[in-house]
Amino acid sequence: MEPGGFSHRVAEGTGYMPKVTFIVDGEERILEVDLASLPYSHHGLPGSLLDVAKNLDIPLEHACGGSCACTTCHVIVREGAQNLSDLQDDEADRLDTAWDVTPRSRLGCQAVVRGDVVCEIPMYTRNYVQEGGAIQLGKSTRPQPAAPGAPRGEVR
Repeated sequence: MEPGGFSHRVAEGTGYMPKVTFIVDGEERILEVDLASLPYSHHGLPGSLLDVAKNLDIPLEHACGGSCACTTCHVIVREGAQNLSDLQDDEADRLDTAWDVTPRSRLGCQAVVRGDVVCEIPMYTRNYVQEGGAIQLGKSTRPQPAAPGAPRGEVR
């Protein structure tokens, strides 16, 4: 990771590298990705948000292995939806079963990146057992500020 929170993947003979921003736990991870040289991770469609995430160590859950058979890779596209592949019927049908779907919801395994995009990984899609956090599905592992007037000290 370079200063400013950017990771770069550079390939010979290419110019434009789209910025793919993942928002995880309220924190932005901005990645400049050379899609032409990105090795296929065999998770989701080649060049999909899931493929990019797996290649660049972004924790995006995918219980079905990226085959559009679950909704654990559900993301909410905050900017750049026009820079993703079109929503297909299979993905739309699967999204119908996802929790807290918005008009900007996509499955990371199906949304192929074609330009700059910003997406948020909802907390309820994260599996903290696999990702090394506490065993509390959907709860942040970031320290939370104490409530006003709350006692301070150790909890045993």
